[in-house]
Amino acid sequence: MHWRLPISIAGSPIICASPQQRELSMSLPKDDAATLSARWTEGVLLKRDVFSTVERGRFRADTGEVDAVLRRLDEVPWWSFLLARHLFAREKHALALAKGLNVGPELLWAGRRALVRGFVDGVALHLAKPHGDLAYFRSAKAALRRLRRAGICHNDLAKEQNWLVGRDGRAYVTDFQLAACFARRGRLYRILAYEDLRHLLKHKRSYAPEALTPRERKILAKKSFAASLWLATGKKVYRAITRGLFNFTDREGGGRRLVNDAPVLAELIRKNPAVRDTAIVAFADRRSGVGLYAFVEADQATLEGQIRNELTAAKGPKPPEHIQVVHALPRDTSGKPRTEILQLVAMNQLDLIEPMMKNDQDRAFLKDILEQRKNLRDRFNFEADLPAG
Repeated sequence: MHWRLPISIAGSPIICASPQQRELSMSLPKDDAATLSARWTEGVLLKRDVFSTVERGRFRADTGEVDAVLRRLDEVPWWSFLLARHLFAREKHALALAKGLNVGPELLWAGRRALVRGFVDGVALHLAKPHGDLAYFRSAKAALRRLRRAGICHNDLAKEQNWLVGRDGRAYVTDFQLAACFARRGRLYRILAYEDLRHLLKHKRSYAPEALTPRERKILAKKSFAASLWLATGKKVYRAITRGLFNFTDREGGGRRLVNDAPVLAELIRKNPAVRDTAIVAFADRRSGVGLYAFVEADQATLEGQIRNELTAAKGPKPPEHIQVVHALPRDTSGKPRTEILQLVAMNQLDLIEPMMKNDQDRAFLKDILEQRKNLRDRFNFEADLPAG
């Protein structure tokens, strides 16, 4: 097998897949492992949870090698495997049915416990933040219409992570694990399609509220009976199972460490008198599942060791895997750190950053941070040529 991790940045050494990664690949069914061995090039780990491992890399399709995303079940624990396999089957079916609609990733290949979908060149809604972008929301509505005509209800569009803002400005959807496909447009189909639309309009209300039409406002104000029932009963059970039994929290892919540990760690870091501010984001880690990356705004470049010692001595949450001292954090117009940029740096998805740079201050930050970034375990050669500022 030749699972490989190619060169990332000019001058960097080539990093090869570890024996442990090769061993993990062998736990896939033989047909799956054989296909991936011949056609998949390992890249950046995007997410790992109890339902699947998702990574970005390249796939050798019939038309040539393309950027792609792999979902695999070989690292799923036994106690969540049945549910993981069910979600996998739903995504596989929905992606096959959506082929050619140009509303999301194309299904490139699917095996028994792994599938490869095309990579959509864009960033998630919560990172792109398309304030006032009316064309984007018109595109999103058109995407939903195409899905409806194909009999597909996504069922997970309340998450901003599942809406993408493409480099072409258009809307795309991803992560079809909860999708439902219908041959006939019965009552259940109409309810689920209505909820998909209502969730889209909630995002439109967040980013372009002035563009909501009177009809759209009525839809926002009226949940379906099924949605109301779900909020009152099913969602509570779902949270009890996922957050209790599965110990699973999915806030922007960060899990419980981002939700529970990051705020405590940030307060401890700010107690250091040399620190002006800090921002902590999560990234997928091949060994620990989810890691934390702290960007610390300070003038002392040698402060990292001191901060790590202070966090260890505090005997609180586990310190971040990476701590990077920067002269200035990128900030939005209100002065808040632009965690959407920091998130992409931590995840090594550098090619997605360039369209998000708003001003010379952001470009100066990037020039300063990229050469010094800490998470170099997962690197791949899809970085863009970033302006020097």
